[in-house]
Amino acid sequence: MNKYDLHSHTINSDGSLTATQLIDLAIEKEVTHLAITDHDTVNAHLQLAQLPEPYQSDKISVIKGVEFSSQWNNMGVHIVGLNIDIHCAAMSEAVNKQTQIRLQRLSTIAHKLTKKGFPDITEGALAVAGDSQIGRPHIAQYMVQEGMVRSVGQAFTKYLGAGKVGDVSSVWPDLEQVVTWIHDAGGVAVVAHPSRYKMTRTKRRRLMADFADAGGQAIEVCTGNQVPGVAEEMAALCDTFDFHGSVGSDFHNPEYQWVKLGRYPKLPNQCRPVWELF
Repeated sequence: MNKYDLHSHTINSDGSLTATQLIDLAIEKEVTHLAITDHDTVNAHLQLAQLPEPYQSDKISVIKGVEFSSQWNNMGVHIVGLNIDIHCAAMSEAVNKQTQIRLQRLSTIAHKLTKKGFPDITEGALAVAGDSQIGRPHIAQYMVQEGMVRSVGQAFTKYLGAGKVGDVSSVWPDLEQVVTWIHDAGGVAVVAHPSRYKMTRTKRRRLMADFADAGGQAIEVCTGNQVPGVAEEMAALCDTFDFHGSVGSDFHNPEYQWVKLGRYPKLPNQCRPVWELF
């Protein structure tokens, strides 16, 4: 029986495993189809493409994916692209644009922290990130490394988390632009974890309507650490807006006990699975 996990991360964004380590773990968890969907980067897939032969291809199908940050109604919304062409011009343009936005956010956070008496963290955070897409976890890791805070958790609690000095909003591309990038790369656009956004049901339906108007094709119906009843609610949105349903753990780290690779609620029977579109 096929087992899909269409939302996962590696060290190329905010995950803890390399692409090959993630694939090995997926095989261990009996996942047959794995989408690697790092934030705003396809580096994991570029790295896999450089291997002499497809990694473990006799045991698992690796689907090329990405998770883009977008802006909708002054809110951040994540859009997953599945089955994309990682080498096309549209994907290169998208990744370059997102990278520049992230670098600008890093610069702003660094400036705000220096005003609080910290040394400039820019180069150190970039060094920690290496080839990974820069994000706040890398800033936190650098702050721990330099003894500015005791732990990554403390870095977020005191300086980088919601409402703190380092909580800097980025002006991401709008929803329509992100969907266009994904379509131009031959992919399927999926709203990531739609139930997690802090919005009313009415506002969520407006998001779904705008996503459908933009050409969006699917939403994540089943995600990791999802409470009972949510999958059915998301399935109803699929019915209303003619979406396919996607599934994915949103895996980042094997030490996170609340999210396990390949584990999520069963896709409701009325949902058309997104992999029909591949």
